[in-house]
Amino acid sequence: MSRILAVDYGGRRIGIAISDPTRTIAAPLTTLMRRPGKRPPWAELTRLVSEHEATELVVGLPLDLSGGEGEWAAEVRAFGAELSRRTGLPVHWVDERLSSVEAERAVRGMGLRRSQREDKARIDATAAALILRGFLDHGAYEPNDANEP
Repeated sequence: MSRILAVDYGGRRIGIAISDPTRTIAAPLTTLMRRPGKRPPWAELTRLVSEHEATELVVGLPLDLSGGEGEWAAEVRAFGAELSRRTGLPVHWVDERLSSVEAERAVRGMGLRRSQREDKARIDATAAALILRGFLDHGAYEPNDANEP
């Protein structure tokens, strides 16, 4: 089997998670830094895809509480389309509503020191793992797994 790489795309940080080859476990991998308004770190992203031999990608789609897509969702869809183009891999979209809140709770429950619990990079990578876990458990947000923004 093959691995799936998941992305929690943010304005400052990009959380990354990876599945095991059997697609049973979703684990936080790393967090990439991004300067707001600047290009995503494409070289690092494509290196991670290659290094971990991912064959599919999952990107968290930031929907509003009613399930609609706003301006930020459009930017995330554009990012996902470009990631797919650069890697040649399919992108699956997963509803990421409240994933950061859930990730923060999960990190706080780990019994870490305060500075570790409040580490935003740790929370973002955990959010990516929760997005991936949702995909592994329930599949994609969109029934057709559309790759176009």
